[in-house]
Order: sequence, then C-alpha cells, then structure tokens
Amino acid sequence: MSDRPIERAGGRTGDRPPEGPFENAVLAAQDSRETARRLAMVREAALTGDLPPDAPRDAPRTVIGESWRRVLDRGVDPERGLIQHHLTVAELEYRRQKSQLASVLPALAGQLLPTADAAQQIMVVTDAEGRVLWREGSAPIRRMADRLGFDKGADWTEGVVGTNAIGTALVARAPVLVHSAEHFLRSHHQWTCAAAPLHDPRDGRLLGVVDVSGPAHSFHPTTLALVSAVTRLAEGELRARHQASLERLRSSAAPVLARIGGRALAVDPHGWTAAVTGMTPPDRVALPKGPEAGPLWLPRYGMCTLEPLPGGWLIRIGRPEPAPGPHRVVVDLGAPGGPTVIVAGPAGSWSHALTPRHAELLFLLAAHPGGRSAAELARDVFGDGGRTVTVRAELSRLRRHLAGVLAHRPYRFADGVEVELRLPERPVELLPHSTAPAVLAARRTAPAAGGGEG
Repeated sequence: MSDRPIERAGGRTGDRPPEGPFENAVLAAQDSRETARRLAMVREAALTGDLPPDAPRDAPRTVIGESWRRVLDRGVDPERGLIQHHLTVAELEYRRQKSQLASVLPALAGQLLPTADAAQQIMVVTDAEGRVLWREGSAPIRRMADRLGFDKGADWTEGVVGTNAIGTALVARAPVLVHSAEHFLRSHHQWTCAAAPLHDPRDGRLLGVVDVSGPAHSFHPTTLALVSAVTRLAEGELRARHQASLERLRSSAAPVLARIGGRALAVDPHGWTAAVTGMTPPDRVALPKGPEAGPLWLPRYGMCTLEPLPGGWLIRIGRPEPAPGPHRVVVDLGAPGGPTVIVAGPAGSWSHALTPRHAELLFLLAAHPGGRSAAELARDVFGDGGRTVTVRAELSRLRRHLAGVLAHRPYRFADGVEVELRLPERPVELLPHSTAPAVLAARRTAPAAGGGEG
C-alpha cells in the first residue's frame, strides 16, 4: 500500500515516517477521539471494499492492511470473531511449566509492570501459538480485558480474534502496535496494544510474545519501544542462563572427559556442546527427542554411546562401548551440605545437589522401588492427586540431570540401578522444611539413620 501523510497534534500534516519496528507510535499521542474516528472510517471502507485505490491518505498502514486481508480470508466475523476455546487449568499449567519464558517472567514484570500500572495497562505473555500464559497488572483493566475474553488460556491469534498486536506480531515476527480501530474486531476499538516477539537466543526459535495492552486513551507513544527493549533484555538473560548451565555441565564433565581415551563430548539435554576431548567442538549435536543411555547412531558421527551426566549427556564417539553396567545411585538426605544424589556409572561418579522438591521426589522413589504413578506422587507431595501436571513437570526437570537413571510409567529408578537411601540420624531431621504428607508420615516412622535401602 502507498504511504500517506498523517495528521499531527494541532491539525498539521507531515510526511509519514518510514514503517519499522516502532511505526505508528506517534498515533497514540494524537487526539484519541479524532484518531479513533478516522481509523474507524478507514477500517469500514477497507472491509467493505469501498477504499479507493488512489486514496493513499485513507489507506491503512501496510502491516495493518495485510493483516486485515489475512483475517478476511480466514472468514473471521468483525463483530464477534471466532469461537474462543480457552485452555483448561491443567493445559495452562503444563504450558507454563515447559515454557522457557517462565524463567524470565520476573525480569519482564519488573521492567514493564510499573510503567503499565501507571498508564492503566496490563502486561500479557503468550507462547509461540498465541496462547495467553500470564497476565498481570491493574485489576480494573484486567476486568475490562475479561469482557473481551482476553484472559489466561485464551487464543489471541489473528485467526480467532482478528488483527491485534499479539497475533499480528506472531505473523510479522516483529514488534507491532495496533491502535484503536486498527483492531479487526469492533469490540476491541477502545484498546491499544503493543507487542514484541521473544526468541530463543540460541537458535532464533520463537518462544512467545510480550504485550502491553489497555484503553486507547491512556496509551503512551513510547510503549512499543519499551516492550521491544525489554524483550531484548529478556533474550539476553536467557543467553546468560544458557551459558551458565553449560559452564556447570563443563565443570561436571571435566574429570570424566580427562579419563576418556578417544573422542567424546559433553552436551546439554538439547545437544548444545559444553566440552569435548580429542576433537573440534561443534556448536550443537542433533540428539533424538527422547535420548536414552546406550548405543545410538548420530548424524555426522555414526554409532556412539550415550551416558548420563548431571544436566546433560556424555557422548563417546565411535564403535559403541559394551552395554553400560548397572549404575549405583545414592540419595543422601543427611549430607551436611543438603540433599544430594550421587551417581556412579561407566563414566565415573558425580554428584548433584537437589532442590527441596527433587529431594522429596527421589526420597519417594527410593522408598517405593516398584514405582509411583503421577497421581500417587501428587498425593504424596501435595495431598492432592489432581496435581499431576506439576509432578510431571518436576520429574521432567529431574530426569534432565538423571537421564538413564530414572524411568517412567510408572516413575521409578531404571532396571539394574542399585539405589541406596541415606537418611538423617534423627527422623525429625528428614527434609525438615518439607510439608509433603508422605514426608511428614515418614518422620514419624523412619528408622534410625546409618542404614540404607538398597
């Protein structure tokens, strides 16, 4: 579409600024009612096909016009949109648990919420599919959003709610501001939204969208620039976290690699390389979706052997080693430095400090060698068998450190793994800060320490 002059405050006109990541931010600073009226006229003309092709001043911005055409092609009703199907509570919790954005949510909120609250706006974070995972901010504005269906679990893609900052940013893969009647749905014309996509800094994969939304009259013209800057900061934090995790893996792998003859790599659960011996380090190794300890064929390297490391995998390059012998696992709940798991296997031994929740789970699995279902563990830990999503998420994190040692369906230590459970000398000191029902019961019946359970 052609460029056009825009009206500025005071009725003057000027050249339209070039479109880019921060286009149209000036609109929010203009007289709200006049801007909304003109945008509504442009929208009605465009949607009814009455927009003259030679009237550039009345043409929508390129990013908006392209979005309107996509939405019309999808058959979205401009008065009602399409039927909204919110995620269930369990589905929402599962997506939150597996989202990388959960780790940077405090940083996003710390940078955006003070400004959003002052301007009567809300902060929204979605996943890469446009599902609203988190929504924070002013309670009155959240109630206004509720009336639009703009709540946690909602689908905010263009194909459901038409042109909007979140859905359009997902398509454009760039920051987008949608003001007033630029929204496709008439019910959204009192809103302005600024959204920016957030990518995985390791490989550029889209992780989700960060958005600030609220009443059009209170929107500040710099909001889109702020949202874009904060998403870049969050990407930087993700990059730093990744480097820190690789450094921890490198420290754990160093003594193991030093004992190995030949070529080998230590990689994280996604295949990113932390350390190597006997070869040039690749950036990343293509691992299968669910790698398991033992022989494995890998592109570029052929047959290899995988062995678990805390936070990743050891890959021995070349002809597979004999099948790994049984691992020995010590779950030490009386260690002076806090709960620890010690694993001895073909690659040597290593230890890993346990979080309070992971200590509870390993205690329960060691105490029930036959295994526990997710529902049973939920009752053991929370007293509520319905909290299976949380249990599965925690065990997924734990298996990143104990790949090849833990099995599932039911959750248990893998076959052939020797397990020793070391308890504190006094039963009352068993995970003293835990409130898990199974731990509380074990404190009353636990044997004196010293002995382990094999």
